[in-house]
Amino acid sequence: MNGSDARFYPRVFALVTAAVLAGVLFLIVRPFLEAILWSMLLAFLLFPAQRALGRLMGGRVALAAVLLTVATTIVLIAPAPLLAVAFASQARDLFGRLQQLVTGSGISGAGDVLGIPIVSRAAGWAEAVAPVSAEQIRAWLLSGAQTLLQGLVGLSGAFVVGALNALVGLGITLFLLFFFLRDGEGMVASAVRLIPMTPERRAHLVDHIAAVTRAVVFGSLLTALVQGVLVGVGFALVGLPSPVVFGALAAVASLIPLIGTALVWVPAAATLFLQGRWVAALVLVVWSVAVVSSADNVVRPLFISGRAQISTLPVFVGLMGGVSAFGPIGLVVGPVVVALALALLRFAEESRAGA
Repeated sequence: MNGSDARFYPRVFALVTAAVLAGVLFLIVRPFLEAILWSMLLAFLLFPAQRALGRLMGGRVALAAVLLTVATTIVLIAPAPLLAVAFASQARDLFGRLQQLVTGSGISGAGDVLGIPIVSRAAGWAEAVAPVSAEQIRAWLLSGAQTLLQGLVGLSGAFVVGALNALVGLGITLFLLFFFLRDGEGMVASAVRLIPMTPERRAHLVDHIAAVTRAVVFGSLLTALVQGVLVGVGFALVGLPSPVVFGALAAVASLIPLIGTALVWVPAAATLFLQGRWVAALVLVVWSVAVVSSADNVVRPLFISGRAQISTLPVFVGLMGGVSAFGPIGLVVGPVVVALALALLRFAEESRAGA
């Protein structure tokens, strides 16, 4: 074996071993990947407070990490009862209106569903414009009601399972947060030293990623504030009570992926409809879909692109693609990955120009 072979085979062995270990490590952490990413994000945002609190406590960084983890737990859990109470209040009002509607019509069973005034008027309109009988309409309504009931039962079960999974994920996130707060600075320093770049470029890359991450987080908070204000305005426009309170709850709910502010305005619109205020219900739905929901696709990308000095299109693609690939944490991971790729491309272009 000559000298080149003596150097080649150990390198190949090291690369193959590293690739295999990386794959196995990914399989190990994959079930907890989202919790790991959330805890890393929280640790990044809380690190200035961790550093200041550690100095205040005479260098006891572990105690500072414990206090910040406890405080974060309280902040994350505290809004949950408020949202639950608000949602339960609207749901109780909604079902109360429905019960009054049914009871006031003297309906004794599912077969008398056409006795509900709203349904009877809709059935009369259908009979007038289409060749259908009351019996056909009753059969369609009963079939639809059965399908809806089955869907609601399945949805309630999925909601319970999802809530339990969310609680487990939150527990893992907070557990990991303590260690990232305590040891995160050393972890980051070790990881940065592995980047094969000059110290200046390494520092620039880290600063750029930090700026994008802060822009994404603050952009999400600003979007939540804007959506909360818009929901409150919508409630005031249609004459619903406590628009400020429900606007604040909508701001918190907007941070919940997929559901968002619909957790607040959908029950309100349904209540208005059952009250017979169809125009107000339609106005609230149109306002919420056309104005409130669109704010998420306008405010967030514009804010992030301005703060992180990236054009709006890559930010928008990173947000949408990140959520599709990684779930809720993709709101942060997507733009950060896009920013990292653009920065590396810029470094490569600069290196080629300087060569």
